[in-house]
Amino acid sequence: MASGFWGRSWTAALLAAAVLAGCSSLPPNEGRPQTVAISDTADTALGKALAPRLARTPGQSLFYPLGTGPDALAARLALARAATRSLDLQYYIFDADHTGKALIGDIIDAADRGVRVRILVDDLHTDKSDKVWAAVDSHPNIEVRLFNPFAQRGGRWLQLLADYSRLNRRMHNKQMTIDNLVTIVGGRNIGDAYFSARPDVDFSDLDVMVAGPVVPAVSATFDQYWNDQSAYAVATLVPEGKEAPAEMRAMRKQIQEEGEAAKASPYVQELLDSGLAKGIEAGRLPGYVGGATVIADRPEKIREDPDDSSSHGGPQLRKLLEQAKTDLVLVSPYFVPNDDGIEWFKAQIGRGVHIRVLTNSFEATDVAAVHAGYAPWRKKLLRAGVELYELKATAFGDLTRTTKKPRMFASSRASLHAKAYMVDRQRLYIGSLNLDPRSIRINTEMGVVLDSPTLSQRFADNMDKTLLDVSYKVDLKKDENGGETLTWTTREQGKLVTVDKEPGMSTFQHIGINLLRLLPIEDEL
Repeated sequence: MASGFWGRSWTAALLAAAVLAGCSSLPPNEGRPQTVAISDTADTALGKALAPRLARTPGQSLFYPLGTGPDALAARLALARAATRSLDLQYYIFDADHTGKALIGDIIDAADRGVRVRILVDDLHTDKSDKVWAAVDSHPNIEVRLFNPFAQRGGRWLQLLADYSRLNRRMHNKQMTIDNLVTIVGGRNIGDAYFSARPDVDFSDLDVMVAGPVVPAVSATFDQYWNDQSAYAVATLVPEGKEAPAEMRAMRKQIQEEGEAAKASPYVQELLDSGLAKGIEAGRLPGYVGGATVIADRPEKIREDPDDSSSHGGPQLRKLLEQAKTDLVLVSPYFVPNDDGIEWFKAQIGRGVHIRVLTNSFEATDVAAVHAGYAPWRKKLLRAGVELYELKATAFGDLTRTTKKPRMFASSRASLHAKAYMVDRQRLYIGSLNLDPRSIRINTEMGVVLDSPTLSQRFADNMDKTLLDVSYKVDLKKDENGGETLTWTTREQGKLVTVDKEPGMSTFQHIGINLLRLLPIEDEL
């Protein structure tokens, strides 16, 4: 009886998906305006403020790491307030929650001042915010586009089932650029969890704010995606966008009022009163000086064979990592090597390169399937000579600071979300690309490479000092029969503690992870 029910249900789902696939198609996407970054912004207040500093180091950029959630949010709010000509935002996730609406409020304020605003959001996570984006888009100075969208706004799981080969490919890029002068690039999406504003989880993440000659290259990447055939105007997709202008004005007013209320909260006001925020608004960008380059996938990657790397940025990153002579530090929350990856690690270590990897422990990860894909490779990584660390759920770390900063919620569960790769304590990649098949083959990604021994050394020193406090060092232990087992070592209250069972994993969860390993999903992780 039960099997018959499930069989009928599954058949019905397949039939529904087939019908949906047959009757649903995306609207025509020709004739959209092709716009590009505004380049004549040197005469703005921010442009004039930056010019003397940039003139002292021709060809180099200024950059400031944003290692804490509060700093990252303050920087974005301050940049939105400093915008004079243009504001471009590109995100995989842009939640209309407390911090998201605070940012939206400042975006609308910028548009009211005459700033041209372009917002490009991947469509995978927009199902609960269609009305928000339709209302924001109704502002005459704001245009919102959705990347690789669902044809229908409802029934997304059925559409994913029917059109999996297309909808499985996502835009994972993250950037915010004002006036083609200053940009923020890194691992953070827009949402409370990324800015230390949720009580249940706190993503340990990393962005970098950059000014200087690399910014037009970041803007050019945005333009490629904005004008790509997979970017659809929200007004052509969301029925609410076609409602009466009065209704859209009322919705936009409500969103703006909610944004103003969010900005009036003590948390956001404290951020806006910070020295960082005031410095950005006044054109005084603190930080480091050095060369900077962009590594980015082209948007057509989502339409091409995943094994065709002609549009991929991954080979550029690999070339960078292979230039290491002494030291590699790889920080990747989702880390799923394969046999080729193990051989790559062996080759680098064989050249005398010391490799440290920091990823999520089981208790810290937000995607159990990724841990199931990663865990079977640990012994091979350790045998190859990789030094392996897994972030603790109780950790809260800023990879670029040597002092901790208070969080809004002290009870948050830590989860690593930063993607940072350091070469010889000289160059540092900060971006959106994980060391997993999904980032390398399926989704689009971007990041910047900063040539700064000073920043890189600070990054390394902080890791050297705190790594055993915020993570478990994973090692291989041989038993009396010659077998190998894993151990996890961490520092608690100044003392080293070693356990031989996976931290935070119950017997039931262990069974679940083993079941996930049986699924043929490794290439999707």
